[in-house]
Amino acid sequence: MTKPIYLKQIKTLGLCALIAFSTSCKEKEEVEKDTAMKFDNVLLQEWTGPYEGVPAFDKMKVSDVKEAMEKGMELSLAEIDKIANNPEPPTFENTIVAMESSGKELDRVYTYYGILSSNQSSPEFRDIQTELAPKLSEYSSKISQNEKLFKRIKAVYDASQKTPLEADQQRVVDLTYKRFEMEGANLDAEKKKRYAEINKELSSLYTKFSNNVLHDEENYVTYLTKDQLGGLSEGFIKSAAKIATDKGQDGKYAITNTRSSMDPFLTYSTNRELRKQVWTNYYARGDNGDEYDNNKLIADILKLRRERVELLGYKNFAEWRLQDRMAKTPENAMDLMMAVWPAAIARVHEEVADMQAVADANGDKITIEPWDYRYYAEKVRQKKYDLDSEEVKQYLQLDKLTEALFFTAGELFNYKFTPVPEGSVPVFNEDVKVWEVTDKDSGKNIGLWYLDPYAREGKRSGAWATTYRSSDSFEGEKNVLASNNSNFVKPAPGEAVLVSWDDATTFFHEFGHALHFFSADVKYPTLNSGVRDYTEFQSQLLERWLSTDEVINKFLVHYKTGEPIPAALVEKIKKASTFNQGFGTTEYLASAIMDMKLHLADPTNIDIDKFERETLTELGMPKELVMRHRTPQFGHVFSGEGYATAYYGYMWADVLTSDASEAFAEAPGGFYDKDVAAKLVKYLFAPRNSMDPAEAYRKFRGRDAKIEALMRDRGFPVTTE
Repeated sequence: MTKPIYLKQIKTLGLCALIAFSTSCKEKEEVEKDTAMKFDNVLLQEWTGPYEGVPAFDKMKVSDVKEAMEKGMELSLAEIDKIANNPEPPTFENTIVAMESSGKELDRVYTYYGILSSNQSSPEFRDIQTELAPKLSEYSSKISQNEKLFKRIKAVYDASQKTPLEADQQRVVDLTYKRFEMEGANLDAEKKKRYAEINKELSSLYTKFSNNVLHDEENYVTYLTKDQLGGLSEGFIKSAAKIATDKGQDGKYAITNTRSSMDPFLTYSTNRELRKQVWTNYYARGDNGDEYDNNKLIADILKLRRERVELLGYKNFAEWRLQDRMAKTPENAMDLMMAVWPAAIARVHEEVADMQAVADANGDKITIEPWDYRYYAEKVRQKKYDLDSEEVKQYLQLDKLTEALFFTAGELFNYKFTPVPEGSVPVFNEDVKVWEVTDKDSGKNIGLWYLDPYAREGKRSGAWATTYRSSDSFEGEKNVLASNNSNFVKPAPGEAVLVSWDDATTFFHEFGHALHFFSADVKYPTLNSGVRDYTEFQSQLLERWLSTDEVINKFLVHYKTGEPIPAALVEKIKKASTFNQGFGTTEYLASAIMDMKLHLADPTNIDIDKFERETLTELGMPKELVMRHRTPQFGHVFSGEGYATAYYGYMWADVLTSDASEAFAEAPGGFYDKDVAAKLVKYLFAPRNSMDPAEAYRKFRGRDAKIEALMRDRGFPVTTE
């Protein structure tokens, strides 16, 4: 769920800002406390309880959302007007800091809104979400188009160009001014009006797109009978049986339309026709030619995005979006992707040849199709490396992996994770667990970590990290409330949660985002915002600790016997580390390239289905696999704007990741080298957006990152040095 951009990056509400010009700090605190008590709606109320206050997840109700959101917007706009109409000359304190200080009531509402959208969605909530989307867009436009407010921001910005402020203050001013400028603050009245209309239309389209995908995930379930379970593991079968029973299909086995259910089924099921059915359901989300089809929505989104940036004088959405990213231009992003693409598809052809040889040797009399790729790749893995993914899973227990996360955080960040007593912190679902995060030496509270591990109806697919409260220090230090959210298949009672190596890697990845939140050392809220092609770097880097000897030897133990994973099996895992890189790299790159090409193309009369087919043909996309996210279900790009023309960012970040990993590999202490770890925290995690990412990386590494490290990592030929 994506907040309006000003809540995320500029912060636009809060009682202190409203009264900042007429009362003392103590009076402000008293008024704020009194006002919070006046709210009957729990979603608006100040958080109370332990750990500096926590969200009242146990009291939130969908019926409170609309009122709370509308009241929050009302308060926010009153505060913004107060800042904009301040009769005093504009200064950093009375304009920028006042905006930074705002945000408290509506931000609290958004915490609950995000949970109800991503973790606990329902038809009732989706109706409210649809109703609120255009109102939230109008609200954002009223801020971005507030001429008096922007005049004050510009005055502070212009003054800072002559007499620079302190570094963190200057960064906030620059980011704030740039954001308003990119959102049309310099447009004339007629163009501003159209700009706001476009944003309003887009907000509704984004909500509808997301809800359409969720509909197809919830309603395309494949039910199996007992004679259709060939190849599936005992644990998977038990989980599928429980899900079917929960859905009123007792005696059957449910394969839900999510990656966590689809992926293992396609890897192990011996029933080819069922593999095709499950594959088709998953990759046809949003593309079923019914009222939930997303193709026309995407065409409309692309047209509106192009029209909007043309108002600002840009040729296309990509040019506008990338100006403040590390890549800077669409050409730079495309150059990186196309440098890797030929090696990726060449590797796919090798992988397919290996798979076809196995199928032929087995007498299967088939030609490899997309629904066969995972199944036969697993056969090749077993043949080439004598490595059975199902055997590896026996040593990948979710509980032990969680302990491994904590160990890694302790070694690199000096953090300690302690379970909070059950019931002492409200949660939104019984499956959610909470830990207190402290400094190992001082015992200082860093924050709370929430884990919501299991898939369920109403929860969006995938894995992600969220902050409920971010850290900044300009009004006093705050602790961080952060969560990780996964979609592991919930086990039958008494069974261990066993995950694949890929899922374990993702678990570490998302925890990297949480550590990025916890370790932030910034003064102002705006500096907690991320640069999209950089913020994935920190989380991708943390994935590397899963395969370190320390984690393997301490936490990868058999779920039944408790025996450590055999050294011979570890050796096989490491030897196979670049196995199937053709598949992984190509399915990702196809999505990232498609994202960019869609936004560079002329959207007039665009046929999305045709464009996808023709673009993939032009790229030479191997027919044996598909994009990781086909266009009609590409929520990263079309349920909001966070990753629009920015999905390439994972690969941009992966270059940094590969290069930084080599810094650890070269250090005397390896991946646990204290000096390199200290630089990691100081330059790559703590600053967030308080300094330019390229400068931060150079401070860590002593130079820019090199693409050759990425090619070596993936086992691709390195053509230049």
